[in-house]
Amino acid sequence: MTPPIGNKAPIGRIVTRGVIVPLLLAVALAVGACSGPTATVVPSASPTSSGASTSTASPSPSASAATCTNATASYAPDGPLPGPDALPSGSTMAAIKARGRLIVGVSADTYLLGSRNPLTGTIEGFDIDLATAIGEAILGPNPRIQLRVITATQRLPLLQAKEVDVVVRNMTMTCDRWTKIGFSAVYYQAGQKILARKGSAITDVASLAGHRVCAPTGTSSMDTLRRLAPTATAVPSDSHTGCLVLFQSGAVDAITGDDTVLAGLAAQDPYAVVTAAPAFTQEPYGVGVNAGSVDLAKFVNALLEKMRADGRWQHSYDRWLAPTLGAGTGQPAPTYGRTP
Repeated sequence: MTPPIGNKAPIGRIVTRGVIVPLLLAVALAVGACSGPTATVVPSASPTSSGASTSTASPSPSASAATCTNATASYAPDGPLPGPDALPSGSTMAAIKARGRLIVGVSADTYLLGSRNPLTGTIEGFDIDLATAIGEAILGPNPRIQLRVITATQRLPLLQAKEVDVVVRNMTMTCDRWTKIGFSAVYYQAGQKILARKGSAITDVASLAGHRVCAPTGTSSMDTLRRLAPTATAVPSDSHTGCLVLFQSGAVDAITGDDTVLAGLAAQDPYAVVTAAPAFTQEPYGVGVNAGSVDLAKFVNALLEKMRADGRWQHSYDRWLAPTLGAGTGQPAPTYGRTP
């Protein structure tokens, strides 16, 4: 059985040192990058200005994506997960292995999911564990993984331009996104909630009326905020860390987003609390792939099945999320049935 991911050595290293001050975290994210033991970390950049080679967008997705009725339905694996030495000839995975590295779009400022450790400089968290597992499945032990730090708004364009192989960045599966990219099966079930100051009158969506509320640009959280709280003032930011800076400076009264993300923000601010109101959306996270990379989506789904069987998913959850979110309900059961 493959050892639990959480016991692995750090997979990336940044040259600058961080400090545990949330207001300064957004500034730290603008640093350059260098190689670590098994990963290279590159900073966020626009799809057209990055150093990576740019190819044309993939062909239009299938009709099944355009007529999506269940955003959580993905492609059934073709069989058991093949080993790195038995990848199908001509597959997306074989091309990645021939290149010698996996390129993953990630967050570096989403505490518990994907964030830079200020002591080691590595990017770590629940999402990073999954990215590591994908790299190991394709490339073998000690894989070379290029972690590309991206914003939420860059997730789809970079996948469409094939500048990253996968995005593992707490991305909600939606029918609209299925018309642009592809997804694995659900690897985590989150829900949208609200973060406010302790003692605030803000307790639920209805109480957001008249208040300034931050959410990242280009996210389903922002779309839901505008739909469910139309009389609130929606304040966009590039990231939830940017929202935290605005919150701590008094520029906004609350932040909305997935419970996983808000839990990480609250852990960094003793005056912030995630309200007790139930989640008002379901936010199923999927690994994003290019719309034409159906074989890669199937491969990741086979990997998720293996991680369920050998306990790696649960081990990662227990390490990163259980201390804040509790025991949870376990790894989501996959829903298949989508056809290319």
